[in-house]
Amino acid sequence: MCRWLAYSGESIHLEELLLKPERSLIEQSLQARGGTTTNGDGFGVGWYGAAETPGLYKSVRPAWNDSNLVSMAAHLSSPLFVAHVRATTGTTIQRSNCHPFQHGSWLFMHNGEIRGFRDIKREIVMEVEPSLFQEIEGTTDSEIMFYLAWTFGLEADPVAAMERTVGLVEEVGGRHGIEHPMQMTVGITDGRRIYAFRYSSEGKSYTLYHSMSMEALHELDPATQRFSDDARVVVSEPLTDLSDYWVQIPESTAVLVEGGDVEMVPFVPAPPA
Repeated sequence: MCRWLAYSGESIHLEELLLKPERSLIEQSLQARGGTTTNGDGFGVGWYGAAETPGLYKSVRPAWNDSNLVSMAAHLSSPLFVAHVRATTGTTIQRSNCHPFQHGSWLFMHNGEIRGFRDIKREIVMEVEPSLFQEIEGTTDSEIMFYLAWTFGLEADPVAAMERTVGLVEEVGGRHGIEHPMQMTVGITDGRRIYAFRYSSEGKSYTLYHSMSMEALHELDPATQRFSDDARVVVSEPLTDLSDYWVQIPESTAVLVEGGDVEMVPFVPAPPA
C-alpha cells in the first residue's frame, strides 16, 4: 500500500503538505496508518509552473531520508502538485517504477495493485496503443494502467478512460480465474484539474479523502489562513488528526477537483467492446 496526495489552489511551497503537517506525507512514508506501515521503496513529486509540462523529481531513496527533497520542498512553490511514496507490491525498486508517471502534461499515481498481474500482464499490455508502447519505461502494473487509460482516451475523458481500463483488467482477470483483480485509488492531473478514483473489484477499497472547503477550515483553525479559499487536497490518508477537516470519498467514485470545487460521480467499469 502506497500513499499519495494532490493539491490545487494558490501557489504554496511544497513543504506545506509534504513536511509541515502533523501527519505529513513524509511522516506517512515512515509510519502510515492501516495497511503497509512503511512506504520506503522510493518516492516522486510532480509540480506545475510556467512550462507546458510538469517538473518531476523521483528517487529510490526513502522519502524520509532524502535531504534534497527537504531542500526542494522548502524553496519550490506551485499552484498544483502531486506526491507519492511507494511500497512495492513485488516489482523492482528502480526510478522508472516510482510514481508519478508522466506523459506530456499529464501525471498519474496509483495506490493498490492489479492482482495476478504477472499472469495477465502480456494480455493487457498488448491492448496498449502501439504508438504509446515505447513510452513504457518500468515494470509496474500502475504504469500499464496509465498507458491503457491513454489508449482509451484519457486526454478527452479521464473518467471514461479509467472505466474502460478497469473494465479490461477485470474482464481479462476473470477469464484467468483471478478473484477481485483490481484494487486502486488513482490520482491523475493535467495541471489544471485533479481527477481521483476510489475503486476495488471486491468493494473494499483503500482509503481516499478530500479536504473540506477552506472557508469552513478557516473557521475551525486559524492556521489554515495561509491556504487560499480555493485550495483543495486529495489524500490517501488525512494529514491531520482533526476529522472535521476531511471527507472520505465513497467506494466506486470518481472525483473532479477544479477551482476549489469538488464533484463526485459514480465510477462504473466498462467491459471492453
